[in-house]
Amino acid sequence: MNAFQSSRGDEPTLDPLLPRLYNVVYCSRAAEGVDAADVERIIASSRRRNPAVGITGLLVFGSGVFFQWLEGPRDSVTALMATLKADARHDTIVELSANEEVRERLFPEWDMEFVESTDIREVLLDALDDAEDPKNVAALGALLEHIDASELNLR
Repeated sequence: MNAFQSSRGDEPTLDPLLPRLYNVVYCSRAAEGVDAADVERIIASSRRRNPAVGITGLLVFGSGVFFQWLEGPRDSVTALMATLKADARHDTIVELSANEEVRERLFPEWDMEFVESTDIREVLLDALDDAEDPKNVAALGALLEHIDASELNLR
């Protein structure tokens, strides 16, 4: 068990000495020339680095758009977002939400799962089925509304 886990599993405890779970959802336009090999390198790097700093999440790439859900300790997620904003593979990053709370992880087993853009709706629906926290339910519902309205251009 690491400093980010409770004895009940991966959810943060109410212990004030432990960090709260922080999540950021963003989308970005891929820079010109970013291809499948670049995305594979991003996934490989994420899977090497994220577990050590307590970050889990998912990455979707399709139609030249990255969509990512990151969750973990605030300092780790904030540092990763700063790195992503400086990454030349992104033309623009738009933060869709950022929250810090004591709640369950939506993707506790995913060091950084790559999801095809055609499958993101199914993944979010599965996460919604498993979510118990009302705020997670609301966040997932909002993401599904974005996708259904094609605001993320993932179809």
